Amino acid sequence: MTDTTSGDEKRRDVEIRQLFVEAYDILEPFFDPANQWAGHGHEHLAYRALHEHFPKLSGDQIFIIVDAARRVFASGGKPAP
Repeated sequence: MTDTTSGDEKRRDVEIRQLFVEAYDILEPFFDPANQWAGHGHEHLAYRALHEHFPKLSGDQIFIIVDAARRVFASGGKPAP
């Protein structure tokens, strides 16, 4: 992986950064408590949905995006464009 950081920027995977806002829109319903079924979330389906929308992403990249989306949703925020 190439280090493309500059200044205070700590994130290095530019491809994931560019996809995150679009991916978050796809993943948001999977983290919404209103969409739970019998008290269980649908996070396991988030991985599949993301893989279907972005088939070229590796499993590690999908995991990183889903994990980051979970943290953004839990904070009540929205990803910065």
